[in-house]
Amino acid sequence: MKTIIEPFKIKVVEPIRFTSKEEREKILKKAFYNPFQIDSEHVIIDLLTDSGTSAMSQNQWAAMMQGDESYAGARSYHKLEQVVRRLTGMPYFFPTHQGRAAERILYGVLAKSKKIFISNTHFDTTRANIEYAGGTAIDIPCPEAKDTAAEYPFKREH
Repeated sequence: MKTIIEPFKIKVVEPIRFTSKEEREKILKKAFYNPFQIDSEHVIIDLLTDSGTSAMSQNQWAAMMQGDESYAGARSYHKLEQVVRRLTGMPYFFPTHQGRAAERILYGVLAKSKKIFISNTHFDTTRANIEYAGGTAIDIPCPEAKDTAAEYPFKREH
């Protein structure tokens, strides 16, 4: 059997409490099976989000320790601004703390004209942002998407 190890060292650990199957069932029922209603202290592995819930790299920690904590005019902001301009050629940008916040701003502008947004399957907050702003989110997944055991590349059409 081949041994696989991760190619990094863990820099920070945080203790977690394991719940029993019975506890998890009670927690799910109390939350009406809505993962957004479950307190984080009851979550062992967060599979709900894609927003970076794992350990940070040594470079990320180092950048945080070197960060300029001023409210306005921070060195880190100017560095970000230079990189964004170099990569995009755009003279202005509006930094946000995560993609969902950026989506809220984007669809707040785009969806006001009652536009229709088509996807194989919209992420839940993407749909919410579109519909809150007055647009319509339409999902058109391929038929194989309903078969959770199928090894099918869901992100493309036949």
